[in-house]
Amino acid sequence: MRVGLTGGIGSGKSTVAAMFADLGAVVVDADAIARRIVEPGSPVLARLVEEFGDDILETDGTLRRGELARRAFATERSTRHLNEITHPAIRELAEVEIVEGEAASPAGVVIYEMPLLVETGQVSLVDAVIVVDVPESVQVQRAVARGLSESDVHERMKRQASRSDRIAAADIVIDNTGELGNTQRQVERAWATVLAS
Repeated sequence: MRVGLTGGIGSGKSTVAAMFADLGAVVVDADAIARRIVEPGSPVLARLVEEFGDDILETDGTLRRGELARRAFATERSTRHLNEITHPAIRELAEVEIVEGEAASPAGVVIYEMPLLVETGQVSLVDAVIVVDVPESVQVQRAVARGLSESDVHERMKRQASRSDRIAAADIVIDNTGELGNTQRQVERAWATVLAS
């Protein structure tokens, strides 16, 4: 069983993914894959430098992620170019890791944690979609607490699917607004549903 786990910035996807991992799922993290595909010397990094300039690199050749984000989320066009460069490589590696994860999970369940699952048309990779949902005000509050500026958060939110579009794509919605105990109970109910399907 392949389950896509998604949600907007600051929704708490990683927290929910960790809860599923504790229950026996193998988690394939698209953000971790995204970091691996831009390691020094990679073709993806070379294309990003070509598109966004060589000053997105540190002196040691590693990616200045904050600088790339500042440029890539500045306009709809630049965000589209970022996605065109990175998402095919992320999807290719994710498909490999999902197959490996199915074999490794005692329950046979893989959680594909992908922030842009809906936006990038990767829903086709999974059997079911779980959306971690919080109000937009909570998204902003949490993302700012992690160190992003409020304007950066709003720019990123504009480039993501709307809350209603994500919920429309969901088979299960987990409300992560309240206390973690409440989220945990919802995750356990979702896990039971996944195992029964």
